[in-house]
Amino acid sequence: MTAVSIDTTADMFERDVIEASRTQPVVVDFWAPWCGPCRVLKPILEKLAKEYAGKFVLVKLNTDEHPEPAARYGVRGIPNVKAFVDGEVANEFVGALPESGVRAFLDSLVPSKAEKLRRAAAQALAEGDFEDAEAKLRDAISLEPASAAARLELAELLAARGDMAGAEEAIAKVPEYESSDRLDALRARVAGWRTVQGLPSADALADRIAADPADLGARLALGERLAVEARYESAMKELLEVVRRDRGALREQARQTLLRVFSLASGDPDLVREYRRQLASALN
Repeated sequence: MTAVSIDTTADMFERDVIEASRTQPVVVDFWAPWCGPCRVLKPILEKLAKEYAGKFVLVKLNTDEHPEPAARYGVRGIPNVKAFVDGEVANEFVGALPESGVRAFLDSLVPSKAEKLRRAAAQALAEGDFEDAEAKLRDAISLEPASAAARLELAELLAARGDMAGAEEAIAKVPEYESSDRLDALRARVAGWRTVQGLPSADALADRIAADPADLGARLALGERLAVEARYESAMKELLEVVRRDRGALREQARQTLLRVFSLASGDPDLVREYRRQLASALN
């Protein structure tokens, strides 16, 4: 689609809107000839479609002549402007906004240069080009230092390559109030890595436990190290044993570490559920 503004029909809605939105944002103006506010809004949309020069496509649908798409997408009052991205409604407004309001609406849809770099990094990562992905993410962060998404993706990439120090640095500037399953899991992984710096190897700790099964300090350290190595079930077993045997500070440390491991192992919900049950039983 090369035009920045087109009229569509019920028959062409799927092609002009749904399919087209998979490659760029599509803004649909649901209007009717008798609607006064529609006549106010229409020239504003058309002007901005030209100004934005292909960053989005404006599609206009006369709801009197083509009511089916309007009914399908819950249009109850007009003008109703809906933005489609990747085949879904991403945002909308009803009524005739002033140009400043419409511009703010459009700006929320059009990806920034940093966002384009982030998407390009995801593509490079999918193609196995880790160096290019890292470079693009670093460029995105330099353009938008507050982008938690870019920092998280860079940290995940570095962690996957074994550069935990780099991952820690990448997320250091993400505010503490920012939270998501992915971010929380990565923070837990970095915290675990930081904890085991300077600890003996897993084999050395296992040898200590074999020589003295009551060495709960070694069990706690082994659980922490196994968690960093993503050996989650083995880590849970050692940490749970500390919770069962100790009644002091080591018990609380093991409990807190287990909670962190549950976050790390969220991809195996059955395993986490079973060990949560066992932890609850051990604490009673």
